[in-house]
Amino acid sequence: MTTGNDTARTTIVVITWRGAQHITACLDAVATQTRAHRILVVDNASDDGTADLLAAHPSRPAVTRLPANTGYAGGLAAALPEVGTELVAWLNDDTVPRPDWLARLEDALDADPAAAAASARMESADGEPISLGVILTGRGYGSDINTDLTEPTDVFGFCGGAALLRTAELVAAGGVPARFFCYYEDTDTSWRLRLRGRSVLAVPEARVVHRHGASSRPGSREFHRWNERNRLYMLIRCAPAAVAVRECARFAALTAVLPLRRLLGGPVPAAWNFRTGLRLRVLGEVLGRLVPLARERRAVARRATVPRAAVWQVVNSTGYRS
Repeated sequence: MTTGNDTARTTIVVITWRGAQHITACLDAVATQTRAHRILVVDNASDDGTADLLAAHPSRPAVTRLPANTGYAGGLAAALPEVGTELVAWLNDDTVPRPDWLARLEDALDADPAAAAASARMESADGEPISLGVILTGRGYGSDINTDLTEPTDVFGFCGGAALLRTAELVAAGGVPARFFCYYEDTDTSWRLRLRGRSVLAVPEARVVHRHGASSRPGSREFHRWNERNRLYMLIRCAPAAVAVRECARFAALTAVLPLRRLLGGPVPAAWNFRTGLRLRVLGEVLGRLVPLARERRAVARRATVPRAAVWQVVNSTGYRS
């Protein structure tokens, strides 16, 4: 059960894992919102005192405590059946939204009935933009929009750290891909919303301070594993078949070439996603899930009202691509 104002249109879902150092600041900020809301915190089996902080917080959030860490995507998927409001907000536990954050997002969706989701401006403590939404590169990588926008703008996808979605549209598009664990669950969801003919807005007036990387470690081995694997999962589920096959083949080819390049003394980046062991693990995970991914791809197609090729053409022709 969520808690908060029974007349609220939005349930704010906060996903936390070992969030003791920042969850209180997040909930304090949520409590200052100028728009009525309900709140649900999903605790991914934290073992650092987070549960005690949630129980003691004066906003008395409803809490769903999971028996194991299911990641951001898993937590969102677990929360969705508990959301009984018209709108659902996704919020990282290491964010501090401004008091008018929710009101700005709600107003933006009200002003554009074709939009199924609205992405906030996530910024650093000194006001530098971190993400106002997501674009796709020509290879199907998601990339944060970190340049200033001045008004609500149609973008390819929302950044899942601070966004508002129409609950019915999210459910109709197939919900949240829980198996992603972390990263690309927002871009995958945005793609499926677009396949249903809906758009996504970036709303720069809806501002959220984000302690980037407080809950995950950008640049770490697991960060790169999730990013590379989930990009391929997303492409297999959502992209035109030629794009999905091309990018999976390209990933496999580079994996095969990297050891030879090292042997010959050629330049190889030091990042984890250029290490053969990690790439082989990603390929193993993708191959191991090809049959379920094929079923998911068919389910996405059944829900779609716009051809995959049409969405990809938009990516390549209107500035959604970097």
